[in-house]
Amino acid sequence: MENRLPTSDKDFVESLIPQRFPFVMVYELTEYSENHLISGFEIKEDNIFVQNGVFQASGMIEHQAQSVALHTGYKYFLLGKEAPTGYIGAIKSFEAEVLPKTGDRLISEVTILNEVMGVTLVDIVTRLNGDVIAKSQMKTAVK
Repeated sequence: MENRLPTSDKDFVESLIPQRFPFVMVYELTEYSENHLISGFEIKEDNIFVQNGVFQASGMIEHQAQSVALHTGYKYFLLGKEAPTGYIGAIKSFEAEVLPKTGDRLISEVTILNEVMGVTLVDIVTRLNGDVIAKSQMKTAVK
């Protein structure tokens, strides 16, 4: 399979994750390796996690989890296979310094710490304008 990075092709990015509108929280894939991914997401006014112009913490967690799903989806794309459905297995930690606003563009970096039998442990750092605004560590599992 061809490497299609970086890409902000919305249809391609959405084809790599199981979520569909209005529940898509990733729009861009800029870097990928076996243990690393960088995703992007611009917060729109009509996002289901926006309240009074502010993207809620639950939306940040979903964006981070979908960034992990994007890593899995792109890996399967490169192998020429359909990506499995994944789930958040556990959130070990989550810290949000700032809640972003409508129009803000988030950049999240996923680092795969360990992957065993369909369970992946990841660190995720989300930045806004270069500043770290959220960090988490979670386990995801594929079906």
